[in-house]
Amino acid sequence: MHLIFENLLPNLIKHWTGEFKGLDEGSEAYRFLPHIWEAIGKATAAAGGTMPSAYGARVPNIEQDRANMSAEMWSLWLLYIGPVVLRRRFLHQKYYDHFVELVRLVQICLQFEITHDEICDVRAGFQKWVVDYEKIYYQHNPERVSACPLTIHALLHIADSIEYMGPVWCYWAFPMERYCGNLQPALKSRRYPYASLDRYVVERAQMEQINAIYNVAPEMSLRPPHRKIPRGGYAPIAYPTCILLPPRVAGPIESPALTAIVVALATRFNMRVQEVRPHVRNADIVQYGRVRRVDTDEGDTIRAADLVASREDSRDADYVRYELYVDRNKRSKRKKVELELETFYGQLRRIYVVRFRDPHAIAAFDLGNEPEIVLASIRSCPVTETHNVLDIHYYENQGELDTVDITSIQALVGRVRDIDRWAIVDRSGTLARAVFDSSRDSN
Repeated sequence: MHLIFENLLPNLIKHWTGEFKGLDEGSEAYRFLPHIWEAIGKATAAAGGTMPSAYGARVPNIEQDRANMSAEMWSLWLLYIGPVVLRRRFLHQKYYDHFVELVRLVQICLQFEITHDEICDVRAGFQKWVVDYEKIYYQHNPERVSACPLTIHALLHIADSIEYMGPVWCYWAFPMERYCGNLQPALKSRRYPYASLDRYVVERAQMEQINAIYNVAPEMSLRPPHRKIPRGGYAPIAYPTCILLPPRVAGPIESPALTAIVVALATRFNMRVQEVRPHVRNADIVQYGRVRRVDTDEGDTIRAADLVASREDSRDADYVRYELYVDRNKRSKRKKVELELETFYGQLRRIYVVRFRDPHAIAAFDLGNEPEIVLASIRSCPVTETHNVLDIHYYENQGELDTVDITSIQALVGRVRDIDRWAIVDRSGTLARAVFDSSRDSN
């Protein structure tokens, strides 16, 4: 954590702004002009409102408030904001490419699982990155040796650390610092602070031993019990991976939305629109304002933009990555349907729970004992360009409205403004991508 986010990255920025130990550019041209760095700082601050809070703390203006940057903020800037706001800012592309390679290597290091081939990639990647760093900033000039602090050499040992101790998320944190933070509430006596600390440490150790021996942690907890389903929430039986959260709106919906639901169900069940429409008209349709993914311990909570009003200081939590099956032969009616899974991005607008009461409708859709379908209305963001190295995608304008099953939503994504377009950043990585099994494409 300290090696990359609180040493290497701030030092790179000092190079780019002419603040690194009095060194000039030498024979290179990597410094930003003042107005360029000012624009980068403003773009960084603006990205705070369009990055979900689940991604990390809001990053301040990096040009003005760099002293207030925490390791979490530095990591957020390095992995998601920096690659966007630095693009086309350097005088020469090689400086940006060098930075992007660092981002790529750090992303591999932060994976929950890492293969032997990826470790080899990290080792060779950091070796080349350090060599390129020396060419750009050290320039093989003994008078510029201060450009090579120990943290540059330490990068060469990251791959070895992963081989010896596993992925870096296991130890790129500081338990002692966190433990010291837990001790702060114990300082109740200014006259005898150490006595307060000693008593707190002993009593906490005793409580932890009682919990471990008798397995009574829930009974001894002083916190209110955790509610699996928050107040006002609803967990559809047929959708165990999500919980719907308020606000809840019941009653008739607009005709265009009703038509979109009919078309979506007709496509899904391979039926005619005329057959589906009467079933939907007789169904109970309820809208919810949020959905929480519960397939992990800390699932993302995604907001439906049309039902939840956003405050001036709120942060976007309504842009998503979703995946749909698309016929690769859709432009040729004579060819057989061949489905493939495609990734899309868009803004979640509404969430519908369509509950069927009529036995004929339940039978027509073959719903059995779970006569409800949860749909998401998403305003698509057609991708016009994709970053050649990182998982960053660009769009300019929003597109059509897609009405899809709620399980099509794969992840909450963030956005960063890039002058006249938007960059979409996704922290879930390739491990969260659904994989289409063509061997099961019998239906």
